[in-house]
Amino acid sequence: MIARIAIALAAFTLATPDAFAREVVPFQESISPGTIVIKTGERRLYYVRGDGTALRYRVAVGKPGKQWFGEAQIDGKYMKPAWAPPAEVKRDNPRLPDVIPGGAPNNPMGARALTLNLDEYAIHGTNRPSSIGTYASYGCIRMLNEDIVDLYNRVNVGTRVVVTR
Repeated sequence: MIARIAIALAAFTLATPDAFAREVVPFQESISPGTIVIKTGERRLYYVRGDGTALRYRVAVGKPGKQWFGEAQIDGKYMKPAWAPPAEVKRDNPRLPDVIPGGAPNNPMGARALTLNLDEYAIHGTNRPSSIGTYASYGCIRMLNEDIVDLYNRVNVGTRVVVTR
């Protein structure tokens, strides 16, 4: 009986590797509550709660040479956004359509997008959950769809975003 429970538990753990992707962690940095902090080297996004903790999410970040650092603000919130590949992406992948409709299985924006007030960057879901925890994008921050839905519900337009190494 114990062996069956151990096997079932192991199977559950292997089947749900992202079950604990979002967690509350200590966060003592002097950052205002409600701020999003992305630590590129950790491939983690922190939503600062203001009680000495933050919600920490696993993310995918920009590939080497495609990363950016600094501050931005959320300037838009979108559910099942359509995606128009930026010129650089289209140049590297000329077979991409000009627009991929929101909700389409090949839409890389996933369930939600939080656009930023600089260039063509966003924090968004993904149709490639295996990319989470890697250096995968052209500068956007990718999250598991369930995590971007959670973050989307916590933030507003105007939320400060800080991206560090």
